[in-house]
Amino acid sequence: MASHPLPDSTSSAPSGPLLPATLAALVVAGVLLVTIVWPAEFGRDPTGVGHALGLYRPPVDAAADADAAGEAGAPSSAVLMRRQVPFRTDEMTLTLKPGEGAEIKASMGRGQRMVFSWTAIGGAGVDVDMHGEASNGDATSYWKDEWQTSGHGAFEAPFAGNHGWFWQNLNDDPVTVTVKVAGYHDRLLRP
Repeated sequence: MASHPLPDSTSSAPSGPLLPATLAALVVAGVLLVTIVWPAEFGRDPTGVGHALGLYRPPVDAAADADAAGEAGAPSSAVLMRRQVPFRTDEMTLTLKPGEGAEIKASMGRGQRMVFSWTAIGGAGVDVDMHGEASNGDATSYWKDEWQTSGHGAFEAPFAGNHGWFWQNLNDDPVTVTVKVAGYHDRLLRP
């Protein structure tokens, strides 16, 4: 019978394929921990890979969540905007003679929001200035453009006052402008 020598108990760890495989597994586990687990579970993303992959979740602070949401238990990532004024829709139309300008505005409190859509029928378009006026008379322009036939978007009032549009008809023919708004505004008006 052939005899097999017993391994020497004083020799070091095996240096065959087991050592490189173990080291490779440790490196892969470390990379996964830092790029996947930390961003998704603990809100730590030192490499930025978790954020790029859409895995990053910021840490949850229950006290800050309660303050931000207004009530305990609601998560801070929830988008809830409670309003004192009810949701409403309004529509107003005006006709501008050649060379004439006019305004339509929404009376809004600070932080109130609305979605708007306006169209200009007739001529090649109108010049428009979307702006806001505070109760103290200060005015801010949000958007100015020339020869527009429509405008659509959403708006949040940065201050209490009247926010809306001034249209100027520079055509040789009359232009009819119709504006539609929906949201949390007090009323639509012609100043």
